[in-house]
Amino acid sequence: MGVLLAVAVLVGLDMIYDAGEGSSWLHLMLEGAAVAVAAGGALVLLRRLQDGRRVLERDLAAARAEAERWRSEAGQALAGLGEAIDRQCDHWQLTPAEREVALLLLKGLSMKEVAAARETSERTVRQQALVVYKKSGLAGRAELAAFFLEDLLLPRKPSS
Repeated sequence: MGVLLAVAVLVGLDMIYDAGEGSSWLHLMLEGAAVAVAAGGALVLLRRLQDGRRVLERDLAAARAEAERWRSEAGQALAGLGEAIDRQCDHWQLTPAEREVALLLLKGLSMKEVAAARETSERTVRQQALVVYKKSGLAGRAELAAFFLEDLLLPRKPSS
C-alpha cells in the first residue's frame, strides 16, 4: 500500500512538472491515469486490510470465548478427576510420598524430573514408583495413566 501511494505521489509530481514543461495532453492523461490507478489500488488495499483486521478481531474474540468456556468446563471435570484420583490413592493406601510420585508420573514427568521436583534421588523415586505399581496392582506408568484416563477417552455414542 505504501509503495502504491509513493508511486501516486511521485507520478503526480512528475505530471505537474511535465505540465509546466508543456508536455502533450496525451502524456499528462497517461500519467494522470497512473496516479488514479496507484491511488485506487492503495485504497482497495487499505479497505481489505481493515476488513481483514475486523475478521481477525472477531475470530480472536470467538477463540478467547471458546477457550474460556473450555477452561470452565474442563476445570469442573478436572476437579472431579483430581478428587477421584485422591480417593483411589487412599484406597491403594499410598503414603504421601508415593502419592506425590504417582501424581507427578501421571503428569508425564520423567523419573529424573520427579526426583528434581521432590529433591530426592532418582533411585528413591524409582523405588517409590515400584511400590505404587505393586500396591495398585498395575504393571507400570502406562497402566497407571490408563487406569485413570481410559474411561475419559471413550468415543461419544452416536445420537439416535
